[in-house]
Formats: sequence, structure tokens, C-alpha cells
Amino acid sequence: MPERITLYTAKICPYAHRVEIALAEAKAQFTRYEIDLQNKPEWYAPKVNPASKVPAIAYGGPDVPPDQPSPESVKLAESLVLVEFVADLFPASGLLPTDPVQRAKARFFIEAVSSKFIPAWYGLLLRNAPADELYAALEHLQALLPAEGGFAVGAFSIADVAIAPFLARARLSLLNEIGKYPEGEGKKIWANMTSGKLARIGKYAEDLFARESFKATFDEAHVVEAFRQRFAHLRSQ
Repeated sequence: MPERITLYTAKICPYAHRVEIALAEAKAQFTRYEIDLQNKPEWYAPKVNPASKVPAIAYGGPDVPPDQPSPESVKLAESLVLVEFVADLFPASGLLPTDPVQRAKARFFIEAVSSKFIPAWYGLLLRNAPADELYAALEHLQALLPAEGGFAVGAFSIADVAIAPFLARARLSLLNEIGKYPEGEGKKIWANMTSGKLARIGKYAEDLFARESFKATFDEAHVVEAFRQRFAHLRSQ
């Protein structure tokens, strides 16, 4: 039986959201502690994650308040590491495919998310990089999806956990006109990302957002407001 899990997270953070989805899929019992990324507790870096980032997990050790982490617990960090850690702790979740080929395909999809989609998305959001770069990244991912539908490797897996939080934040940013790109272009960009030649991505996004583990862990109103506060200055620069 897995030991005590304390997750240090932040609702705004897509990386932390990955781990929350994985834990929800696993139906894991854990303690959730919200970190204010603009005002992190002084104890967080020295006692939990020296990089002072979320997500992080304290695993095992005695039953202590999350703001008083025990040195006896194991501290782990980095979202994809933690997602696979959860998958290993809870194999019945099915997050990590048992077939070696499917497992490799899931990790290959994650690599494309990390190297192509996320940089292209942040480029548009933060620097008004060409939307065509984002469309090209999505075309690459779309080619990896099963043509007949379903998730990245068929059944829901670590691959889907890796992308869902970023697609969700892209959607809410664009539909709420948050970002460096020209004002009034957000809804058009989202439509281009999810229809026409990218219609398969659109269906995939719908399936991800309908997943119970996603819905239970995504506070859209909070994230929209947090994004407005964090990125409102971009168009004035």
C-alpha cells in the first residue's frame, strides 16, 4: 500500500495540474497544499523543493501538517517524474501502458508536447510569436493520435495527462483574450486550433476536457482570474 502523499501545488500551474489529474485517475488519498507562487512560504525551498517550484510531493514519513514537512519524508519534484511516480504507485490506474510499444508511444507523444507544443504556445501567449508555429506543432501531435478517435495511445494515459492542462489554459487564455497576441484574435486562433485541418485535435481536446479527473481538478474561474492578473501587462509592453 502506498505511503502518505502530500502534494504541493498551485491551481494556476499547468505542470502541477498534471500531477493532480494523475492522482485523481489513481483515486489516491493525499493531502493537497496550495502554494502562492507570488509569495512562497520561506520553508518551502529548504524543506520541500530547493528549486522553489511546484509541483512537489512529500512521500512517506510521519503524519504532520503540510506546512511543517518532516525530514523523514522523501521529497520529489518535476511534473513528468511525479506523474510516472503516481502511475507506478497505482498500477491499477492504467496511466502507464503495460505494453512496451504503447508505453514508448506515450512517452514519444509527451516528448512532442514538451518540445513542440508547449514552446509554441508560450511563444504566442508571451511574445506574440506567429500562430502558424502553434498550428504546426498541433499538426505534428495530431499525426500521432489514433485516426479512429480516443486518447493519445487509445486508452487514457500519461500522454494525455501531460497535455490536458496546457490545452485547457490555451483555450481559456484565447477565449478570454489574455496574452501578447493582437487583441480580438484569440477566439479565431482557438477555432483554427480545433477545427478544419486540426479537427482531430478539436475532438481530442473535447475528450480531455470531459474526463472526470480533469473536471475535478480544474478551477477554470480561478485560473482565468489568475491569468488576467499575471499576463494583463503583456499588451501594454
